[in-house]
Amino acid sequence: MKTTIFTIGALLCFAANSVLCRLALKDGLIDPTSFTLVRLGSGILILSIILAASHKNHSSDTSNVKTTTTRGSWRSSLALFVYAITFSFAYISLDTGTGALVLFGTVQISILLWQQFNGKSLSLFEWLGAVVAFAGLAYLVYPSIATPSGTGLALMTVAGCAWAIYTVRGKKSQLPLADTAFNFIRTAPFLLLLALVMHDELQISVDGVIYACLSGALASGIGYTLWYVALEQLSASLAAVTQLSVPAIAALGGVLFVGEVLSLQLTIAAAVIISGIGLVIYASRRGAG
Repeated sequence: MKTTIFTIGALLCFAANSVLCRLALKDGLIDPTSFTLVRLGSGILILSIILAASHKNHSSDTSNVKTTTTRGSWRSSLALFVYAITFSFAYISLDTGTGALVLFGTVQISILLWQQFNGKSLSLFEWLGAVVAFAGLAYLVYPSIATPSGTGLALMTVAGCAWAIYTVRGKKSQLPLADTAFNFIRTAPFLLLLALVMHDELQISVDGVIYACLSGALASGIGYTLWYVALEQLSASLAAVTQLSVPAIAALGGVLFVGEVLSLQLTIAAAVIISGIGLVIYASRRGAG
C-alpha cells in the first residue's frame, strides 16, 4: 500500500510537471534555459529546507546510514540536468502529443533494455503489458502527433534516456529524500555553466517564473523524492510501464480542473494503459510467488 501511494503521488507530480512545462514554454512566458535554471534552482532550495528539517528530527536514524547512500551521485545529477535541459528545449519544436510519445516511449524502451542486458529477462506477460500500455499511450496522443523536427526528436530522445538512467540509479537509493536533495544540489555547477553560456538568451516573465518554481519545488523536487521511495519496491519493468500513464493522468487533470471534456478516446486509452500496467503487476507478483 505504501508503494502504491508513493507511486501514484509521483505520477501525479509528473503529470503536473508536464502541464506546468507546457504552460510556461508553449506560451513563450519563459525561455528554455531560464525555465531549467529556475526549475532546478527552486528544487534545490525546497529540498535543502526539507532535508535540514528532516535531519533535526531524525538525526539518530540517518547517522547510522553509510554516507555514500545519503549524498546522491554526480552521475545521477548529470542525468537529471541533461533530462531537464533537453526536455525544455525539445518542447519548443515538438507538439505535446509527439513529445509525450517520444519521451515516455524512450524511457520505457531504455529501462526494459537495461533490465534485459542485466540478465533479468522479461516474462511474456511483462512484454505483453509493456506493448499494451504503449499502445494505449499511442492511441491517446495520436490526434496531435505531427512529423517531429529532427532537433526536437533528438533532444526528447536524449531526455528520455537521461530520465531512464536517473530512474534506474534511483532503485539503489536507501534514503530517497537525501539522495534526491543532493542530486539536485549537485546540478548547481552545471546550472552556473549554463547561465554563463546562455546569459544573452535569457527571457523571463512573472508567470513563467511562477510556473518554473512550481515545476521545480513541487512537481520535480517532491515528485522525484516520492519516485525514489517507490522505486525501492518496483521492478524495473513496472517502473517503466507505469510512467506511460502520465499523459493520461495529465489529460484527466484537464477534465477535472480545466473543464475539458472527458472524451471516449481518453476513456479507452486510460483503460488500455491501466490494463497494460495490470499485466506487468500480475507478472511481477507471479514471478515473486
